[in-house]
Amino acid sequence: MREVLADLSLVAAKDLRIEFRSRVLANQVAPFALLVLVLFGVALDADQRTLRSFAPGLFWVAVLLCALLAVQRSVAVERADDAVVGLRLSGMSPSALFLGKATAVLVQLLVLEVLLTGGIIVLYRSSVEDVALLVLTGLTAGVAVAAAGTLYGAMAAGLGVRETLLPILLLPVLAPVLIGATRAFDDALGAAAVDGWAWLVLLAGLAVVLTLVGALAYRVLVED
Repeated sequence: MREVLADLSLVAAKDLRIEFRSRVLANQVAPFALLVLVLFGVALDADQRTLRSFAPGLFWVAVLLCALLAVQRSVAVERADDAVVGLRLSGMSPSALFLGKATAVLVQLLVLEVLLTGGIIVLYRSSVEDVALLVLTGLTAGVAVAAAGTLYGAMAAGLGVRETLLPILLLPVLAPVLIGATRAFDDALGAAAVDGWAWLVLLAGLAVVLTLVGALAYRVLVED
């Protein structure tokens, strides 16, 4: 277990260091995320009250769109100069490799979620009524998105058409996550009278299942 955690930390730190040095998150993905919120607001042409009611759904749609970019970057890092071959030869556990890459994607998603939360507060005048629910939903849904994205990113990369195939493979799988996270945010932001904590339990179950399936299936994808 200690060896897995060490390998996990090593892979995650490597990916995050690459992203920090490339500044893709700060210079491209983050501005794109905020632009999505602005364009949604312009396209809906709604008043502030209507935008507040739409804010949870628009938030998570923006997160999923940004997740596609983050996952594609994560896959590209390993495919460049056949770096994935070096990882195979390192003797590192495929499960640790999966968890490490998923952790790196998760960290990026959490940064974007913080940014987008500020975005909906400023642009849509949303107010946070349950901070604990908001934070736990963001973390749990982020785990589910990162796990599924890492798994399907590797799958699409193996087919050689990750740019076009990844959204087709990933978005249907993440539809339950989108629904659950939106409903939980409805409660956390006071946008609708729902039991957000019940939806959070559903999200937690999805996160666990996607993480376990990804850790078990990644061995086959890496070896192929």
